[in-house]
Formats: sequence, C-alpha cells, structure tokens
Amino acid sequence: MPDAAAPIRFGTDGWRAIIADEFTFENVRRCAQAVAAYLKEEGQAGGGIVVGYDTRFASQEFAEAVAEVLAANSIRVFLCDRPAPTPVIGYAILTHKAAGSVVITSSHNPAIYSGFKVRTAYAGSAPPEVVGRIESLIPAAGEAISATPLEKARERGLVEMIDPEAPYFDQIARLVDLPLLRRSGLRIVADPMFGAGAGYLRRLLAGGSAEVTEIRGERNPAFPGMHNPEPIPRNLEATTAAVLSTGASVALATDGDADRLGVLDGAGRFVNQLETFALLAYYLLEVRGERGPLIKSVTTTSMINRLAEIYGVPVHETAVGFKHLGPKMRETDALIAGEESGGFAFRGHLPERDGVLSGLYVLELMARRGKDLPALISELFDKVGPHYYDRIDITMTAEQRRDGEARLPELRPSSIAGLRVTGCDSKDGLRFLFEDGSWALIRLSGTEPLMRIYTEVSREDQVRPVLDAVRTLTGA
Repeated sequence: MPDAAAPIRFGTDGWRAIIADEFTFENVRRCAQAVAAYLKEEGQAGGGIVVGYDTRFASQEFAEAVAEVLAANSIRVFLCDRPAPTPVIGYAILTHKAAGSVVITSSHNPAIYSGFKVRTAYAGSAPPEVVGRIESLIPAAGEAISATPLEKARERGLVEMIDPEAPYFDQIARLVDLPLLRRSGLRIVADPMFGAGAGYLRRLLAGGSAEVTEIRGERNPAFPGMHNPEPIPRNLEATTAAVLSTGASVALATDGDADRLGVLDGAGRFVNQLETFALLAYYLLEVRGERGPLIKSVTTTSMINRLAEIYGVPVHETAVGFKHLGPKMRETDALIAGEESGGFAFRGHLPERDGVLSGLYVLELMARRGKDLPALISELFDKVGPHYYDRIDITMTAEQRRDGEARLPELRPSSIAGLRVTGCDSKDGLRFLFEDGSWALIRLSGTEPLMRIYTEVSREDQVRPVLDAVRTLTGA
C-alpha cells in the first residue's frame, strides 16, 4: 500500500518516488511549501522562482501545483510554458535573476518515477545544507497547505509564463562555434530518448551541410524500447540501429531531462562516460588551449588526474552528485566538472550538467580535429595510457541495502582478481585502489534502490573479472 506519510528524503539530486505511490500531489505540495518557507527564511522570496518540468506523466500538472503553492506564499513564479531540459530551466534562473528553480523530473529513472529537483540562484544543484534545511521544513502529512489556482495567480501577476528556450539558444551560440558545426558535413543521430531534449540538437545545427537525424523525439511518458531513459548501452539499441542505417559518424543521446550525455561512434560502439569526460577535458585543454582546475567525482576516470599532470592544472575530487561538484566548481573557477553518470559542466555556463552543450562540444572536437571518435580516443590514450571501464547495477530491497551498507566497512581484501589492493577510501561508498592506478568502487545509489559496482583498469580483459570479484565480496 502507498505510504503517503513516509518521510520525504532528498537524495543525490532531489526527491524521487513512484508516481501515485509516494509521488502524489499532496507530497509535491508539501515540498513546494518547504521551498517557500526556506526562501522566506533566507530573505530570498523576492527574487521569485523558475518552475519547469520534463515529459513524464503529469509533469506539467505537478509543476502547476508547485506554482500554485508558491503563489499562495506571495512568491513570484516564472512557469515554463513547455517541457524543457533541466539545464535550460537552470539558465532561465539567470535570465530572470530568480532565487532558484524547482524542476519536476526524475531524470534517468524508469517511467513510473517522478521527482522534485531544487536549484539555487546560481543555477546549480542545491548543496547538502540547503537540501537538509528544506527537508526539515516539509509540513507534516495531512497539514493544510494553501494554493492559489493557477489562472487566478496569473491574473494577480504572481505567475508569469516564460519561454525558456530562446535565452538558452543565445547562450549556446556564445559558447559553441555553431557555424563551424553547421558546415562540418557531420552526419549525426540525435536521440533525446522521448525526453525533454527533443529537437534541441536538430534545431541548433540546422541550415548547413551537417545532417541531423532525430529518433525518439516525440513525447512518450512510457519510454518504450528501453529500461529507463538513461543513455547507456542497454537502452541504446535503437540508437545503434539508426547510426548503422544512416551512415552517421556519431550519435548523441540525452537522458530524460537532457542533463546527461551518451555517445556512440560511427560503428555504433558506445563511447563510455569516462572516455567522454576525458575527451571533453582534453578538448578544452589541448585544442582550445584553456586552463583551469578539473573537478571529478569518485566514480569517474583517473584520466582526469593524468591530464591535470600533463597540462599543469589542479584536480579536485568530490563525492557523487552535482550538489558536491557544483559548489567545488564555483569555489575554484573550474574549467570542467564531470561524473560517471555522463553529466558534465563547463566554465562560463552553469555549475551544472548539460547534455546538449556536452554533445555540441564533442562535435566541435571532431570538427576541429577532423577525426572520428575512434581516432580521437586513440589520440587521448597516446597521452594518458589506455583505460577501460564498466559498472554493474544490482537491485536491492530496503533490507538488503541496510545489510550491504553495514557490511562495507568490513571489506578489506588484499587483492581483487589478481590486482594487489594498495589502499582504500570511503569518500563516497568504498573504493579499492590498485598498484597500477586502477580502481574499483562499491556505492549505494542515492536516487534508486541499487548497489553499483564500478571499475576502471588498464587492460580490457581485467574489467569483468574485477567486477565479478567485487560483487562476490559484497555477497550480492
């Protein structure tokens, strides 16, 4: 049975729950009231709030419910007039000089989920202390919450409908050499995975010799043909087929709210998220000649450390989630920040993931170097050495999760799959360090009932044995 009275907890990136179970209009209104109370407490209510939503079931209606509660608290709302990617909604914060945003999205989660993301005035993920305070202000279940009907709120000037796309397109034109890409002749498959990124790459690159074939661009909240709208191999069969049938040189897939990127080369091979992060950092450092700190989460590639050594820039490592990466990015004026999930952020834009901009930078690298992705990866490996990665996701019950979490501190192997363990750390999960710089990590997801096991090693034939050996260690 649904437990509407269960405590609402914000994870790695907001609160997510199953629609009509815990994710109900009552609970969304409770969260909206907590945001209103926080803004008033901090003296930020006068700036107003951007409210946006993705293409999931009832996302628009949930967003309107948020707007109605904020309006009842006399907080001005800039309500998006269409589904939009989370980074596009984030840029609208800056456009309207708002105090932050609420986005109704559960990103890459399966179709039965929705979510409630909070962004700050600087358009980044709310840091842990802010999230914790908002959680503490959530009214008790059943407590009366005021809401001003949407049309009445619009008549009073408390809700303004906005187009979030146009200012974002102008920003992209400042950051990316769109004329170069349009005349590049690149053949591109764009796969928004039925999500909020539909149409963005196609429209940005129209008008030249570049050819963009968009698939799965219509709205379909069931996300058919995939487990979930996450741009990883198990969900990209249709993308691979489109690459092979069109003769494309690259495919760019964005997740449900278009803040993550997945890349396929011209043979339909998945360019994993760690390779993509390293290619983007390499592009900024080597090709564009930029300099600045690099920010990485514990789950992503050690190629970033090697690039930092080569180009003489600092690297900072954080726990998983842009609620950690974003503040560190702002603190250090970082060039790029990234995590294993395929989320990357860039200086001069937002301290937040942007799958559309990430994809355009991949295309810019290809166009400026005049090379396909396999050649670029080879060029990268010539610089940093070969690196091979994979992860496995293990679904867990709440009891299994508690047992697994309790067991982690006891795991202290001397070797894993023949690789000697030289150290471990628990910055976020439990990470084993190997003598050749490789690593493996066990981490409990902050957004899903999953245990994830990751590894990055120097030989491709070591990947599966390491993952299997770590799984055996966990007893999962």
